[in-house]
Amino acid sequence: MRKGIVVTAQPGVEELAVQAEELGFSSFWVYDTPMLHGDPFVALSLCAKVTSRIKLGIGVTSPALRSAPAAASAFASLNALAPGRIICGIGTGNTARRTLGMPPTTMAELETFTAALQDLCAGRVAEYREGDRVRDVRFLHAGQHVNTADPIEFLVAATGLKAAAVAGRRHTGIISFGILDPAAWHARDHARQQAGGAPGDADSYVMTSLHVLDEGEDPYGDAARDATGHIVMSFLTFAADTPAFAEGLGAEERDAVQSLLDRRGTTIAAPDRHIALYPNYLGRISPAERDLSLPSLIDILALVGTRDNLLARIADLERAGVNEIVIQPVIDPSTEMAEFAKLEASSLKASRKKING
Repeated sequence: MRKGIVVTAQPGVEELAVQAEELGFSSFWVYDTPMLHGDPFVALSLCAKVTSRIKLGIGVTSPALRSAPAAASAFASLNALAPGRIICGIGTGNTARRTLGMPPTTMAELETFTAALQDLCAGRVAEYREGDRVRDVRFLHAGQHVNTADPIEFLVAATGLKAAAVAGRRHTGIISFGILDPAAWHARDHARQQAGGAPGDADSYVMTSLHVLDEGEDPYGDAARDATGHIVMSFLTFAADTPAFAEGLGAEERDAVQSLLDRRGTTIAAPDRHIALYPNYLGRISPAERDLSLPSLIDILALVGTRDNLLARIADLERAGVNEIVIQPVIDPSTEMAEFAKLEASSLKASRKKING
């Protein structure tokens, strides 16, 4: 199982990218959420200049953020700085749209945008539309300006099976946030293959958080909640912003959603709730919010356990078709990355021991 790191775009991110490469991680990602974090293309440009091997990913962009030509120019420019090391994740914009108080884009828009990016970033012609006017466009400044010769890896953000089907039709990989159920990954892989994706022709990534328990440590103690709370809070924030989703949760989870709304001074129906809900989204939670990190949500959204427990869960995900786990460290990123690397090292050691008998 490969392992990667995701962080928020901000000054100094390139130092973490250097450390991630030195520790042997496969990929280094930044989120694309304009009203929450810094610009991802600026951040990865800095990372591209100080690294040479690690893949650099945007997780994820959306057709609601940029036109296909503008996005293609950004990705192809990154590809000129880090040839063949760029990963382009594309989604409907759940977070990026909701921070503006707007709904995500449609699956049709997602697929059209993905196809256009694939064509443009490979130097091919793509259709560009504004209202009733449609034109064929392509890069007119290839060469030293952008790189269309080296491949960019494309991934579709697939929370559900419809997006997985888009990945199959576009022959891309899949990336999902906080989905750690092996059965769910089997279903996504099946949907992708049913839509035209061949087995093994693209990779699957899952973004989550991780905390390795010390001997005797409480799996729901402050340390575990601090390390994983940003993932749990992202789930509760989504529920607080999506009434239909919140209604389908259990009683304890619905109570947590209501508590979040009350503490932020808003309601599930307020048109400006996004202003109250999203500050510090995917940042380290405050001690006052630890109680909202319910054990039930930690169990399904995050990787918390002893070293052996975690290696077993990771092995289950690998058997389900996940190729890479990407974690977001929020407490002390440098230390957490080193701990994650040690977990990887112990996994490799166990594999070699099994092979050698």
